[in-house]
Amino acid sequence: MVHIVYFSSATNNTQRFVDKLGYTAERIPLRPTEEFLNVDQDYVLITPTYGGGTARGAVPKQVIKFLNDEHNRSFIKGVISAGNTNFGEGFCIAGDIISAKTKVPHMYKFELMGTPRDVQVVREGLEEFWKQL
Repeated sequence: MVHIVYFSSATNNTQRFVDKLGYTAERIPLRPTEEFLNVDQDYVLITPTYGGGTARGAVPKQVIKFLNDEHNRSFIKGVISAGNTNFGEGFCIAGDIISAKTKVPHMYKFELMGTPRDVQVVREGLEEFWKQL
């Protein structure tokens, strides 16, 4: 069964995309006062890219904190990233960084909250990916 862990800023663009997928999903807390998320099952991470297209600051601090927990990191199976094409070569670079550090595939990149086509492609890709786990 497909399981998503995601982070979404206050704009909720990433959350809107995740909601359209229709899978079980857990949100990495936005604020430090919220309870820390611990996962106990395999998941694909969906995250936005910050920082205007540079590697520095591209991965949201909340995602870094979540992945710095060895237990949480042990269950990641892939990453999907959102970004803004205005970032040029830095489009969705957060996914590239996370993929390199966790040794999991960067499965898909989409802009802002994604298009209906992005939702369809990701849903089909996740279904196929989960069958292979």
